[in-house]
Amino acid sequence: MKRLIKLLCLLAMTTTAMAQSGFKESQLKFERVKEAYDQKWATLQQDLLKAGFKGDFKLKIMAYKAEGKLELWLKTASHTRYKLFRTYDFCAHSGTLGPKVIEGDGQTPEGFYKINVFNPMSSFHLSLGVDYPNATDLARTGKDRKPGGDIYIHGNCVTVGCIPLTDEKIKEVYVLAVEARNAGQQDIPVSIMPFRMTKANLERYLKAYPTQKAFWENLYATYTKQNG
Repeated sequence: MKRLIKLLCLLAMTTTAMAQSGFKESQLKFERVKEAYDQKWATLQQDLLKAGFKGDFKLKIMAYKAEGKLELWLKTASHTRYKLFRTYDFCAHSGTLGPKVIEGDGQTPEGFYKINVFNPMSSFHLSLGVDYPNATDLARTGKDRKPGGDIYIHGNCVTVGCIPLTDEKIKEVYVLAVEARNAGQQDIPVSIMPFRMTKANLERYLKAYPTQKAFWENLYATYTKQNG
């Protein structure tokens, strides 16, 4: 019986690995993804090796609204912590500091999310969907209002709540996300913060946005715990 259970577990693991390893293959069937790999992957591979990232890696994405920066952090089996690999500037901004509350408010969300969509045929070249709204967002919006959705990290240079990076930059981000997913990372975390989460910044921005005190202090506590 134990042997049978072991064999079934091994079969399940093998099937999952095969399904994940086919993700890149399926994405490369799309012209824009193939183009992104043709243009970016060779250089990215060289830079990965120079930075000490050998083999498969996990990815997490950090975005800071006030600074207009999006960072890619990577970790391989030989690393105990994520290391910064790339930093990109937002191409455009939408709304102000503070979370997205309702549909149509033009705000970029703030909170802890994950990538839930790979769109190789986006209206904005390539795009990675963020799973807004989360439980905190829904609680803030309430039952009688719509929280909105369709939040993406994408190409082009226009936005109504999303994070645009330009077509050239999204090619790199998209390729690295495909590689991480293909290596087995089902959940790619995306943290969207109002600003770089330091104690000094928290005190500084709360003077201008006092109504965000409880929310931002909670973000700060969670962010510090995760990234200590």
